[in-house]
Amino acid sequence: MSQDIALETVTKKFGDFTAVREVALNIRAGEFFSFLGPSGCGKTTILRMISGFIEPTQGVIRIGGQDMRGIGPNKRPTALIFQNLALFPLMPVWQNVAFGLEVRGVAKAVRRKKAEELLATVELADSAGKMVSDLSGGQRQRVAIARALAVEPQVMLLDEPLSALDLKLRQHMRAELRRIQKRTGVTFVYITHDQGEALTMSDRVAVMSQGVLQQVAVPMDIYNDPATAFVASFVGESNVFAGRVTETEGGTGRIETEAGSFVARLGAGVSRGDQALLFVRPEQMHLGAAAEAALNRIHAPFSHAEFEGNFVNVFCGTDGHKPLMSQTRSDPGVLALTPGAPMTLGFESADGVILPAGELARE
Repeated sequence: MSQDIALETVTKKFGDFTAVREVALNIRAGEFFSFLGPSGCGKTTILRMISGFIEPTQGVIRIGGQDMRGIGPNKRPTALIFQNLALFPLMPVWQNVAFGLEVRGVAKAVRRKKAEELLATVELADSAGKMVSDLSGGQRQRVAIARALAVEPQVMLLDEPLSALDLKLRQHMRAELRRIQKRTGVTFVYITHDQGEALTMSDRVAVMSQGVLQQVAVPMDIYNDPATAFVASFVGESNVFAGRVTETEGGTGRIETEAGSFVARLGAGVSRGDQALLFVRPEQMHLGAAAEAALNRIHAPFSHAEFEGNFVNVFCGTDGHKPLMSQTRSDPGVLALTPGAPMTLGFESADGVILPAGELARE
């Protein structure tokens, strides 16, 4: 079974510092839900409030409709996995998995059977008798997940559990976590500062900054239709142009910037005359013939290119400003360009979004 989670205008203060400010959202039962944001944005504080290790200063948290005020961590239908997995090195794997059941007084034979079933679920059926020290980092992660599942939680809370793994293993474990979550149907609440993790695994993502919920949406909408300047600059790369909105019509607007006059989609809350920011993803910033044919064009000198295997990041512009970036498929001709060579970059109106001026991500 799984349960939904409701945060009803939840605030958490530590003295004069407000770590979480009036967060209101609903996490659906059986959902893989991620909180994404930079260090210190309040996401771990939310996780600790859901788990019961700290109480909200204001507001209510409900799990399965039940008010959690006054209910300690050991009485909540949750299991928490930290960055530090806290496995027991002197116990074999199956005993690690069954530890929560032992605490509850479950008979040894029953514990062993349940542990072996869960180890099969995380594809470690042949590791029950091994010691934790004999396992790889990814295998230890799966043991920690099996141990958490052993007590049959309705909500699984994961605090950046993959941060200590190398890139390849982290990518593998993303798929493993998603598979386990779908197989068990348990509600997963995942904390991360890694946008790749959040976008890859989640049904929905909540982006946070300085304790404030910036946007809650499915991963594709977070990336393609950011609601705020912070979300647009934190999730993925963007070319950013500051200016003033001079025209609006339907869902598009014209923005006058130092780099030129551009037409793009209008985000919520933008009106004619407003100071605003235009965001264009590098993969939507075209070069060559596609740029010349685009509605919005920019002329800038070539600066340099970065080869990344199957694609190349091309940087253009000087004058002390942050260079414009275009991401294109690997092209030997681009890599052979001379710094200072004239370039045209272009994008269509549907590929840029104008948002209210606001905080930009620093990470």
